Amino acid sequence: MFSFQRRYLLASFSVSWISAAMNNVAHAATRMLPISVSLKTDIEAALKTSKPLVVLVSLDNCPFCKIARENYLFPLMTERVISVIQVNTNYVTPIDDALGKRTTHEQLIRAWAIKVTPTVLFFGKDGREVAPRLEGSSTSDFYGAYLDERIRTAQAAIARD
Repeated sequence: MFSFQRRYLLASFSVSWISAAMNNVAHAATRMLPISVSLKTDIEAALKTSKPLVVLVSLDNCPFCKIARENYLFPLMTERVISVIQVNTNYVTPIDDALGKRTTHEQLIRAWAIKVTPTVLFFGKDGREVAPRLEGSSTSDFYGAYLDERIRTAQAAIARD
């Protein structure tokens, strides 16, 4: 009898733990950035809050893109530190560029000459890049520092405009 109770409690605990873990996974899966439909509108909205627009160029199923999005950009967005959107490679979804011209995500990425994902871009007035791009991934120890440095650079450029 004791052995049965112990196994029952252990099984109950295991089910609870697995359920909680799955809930965390489901929550993590919802950590998405807004997908832009108008870069011009997004830049204008960011500048109204005296922030640059940060753009993540992402590829579906890219593990490094997921790390950049979920561990770095999403938390900064939810804490309202930055204005951030996502543009996706291989998407033919319509989007207005920084000048309001209709294009697609894929054509926009090609125009930016993006060669690697993730790439993070920083835009200011008139769709100008106001900080160096953060291309590819890095060890997690340095990625946050590189991102912070570029955000500060972009913020300073916005303040000068």
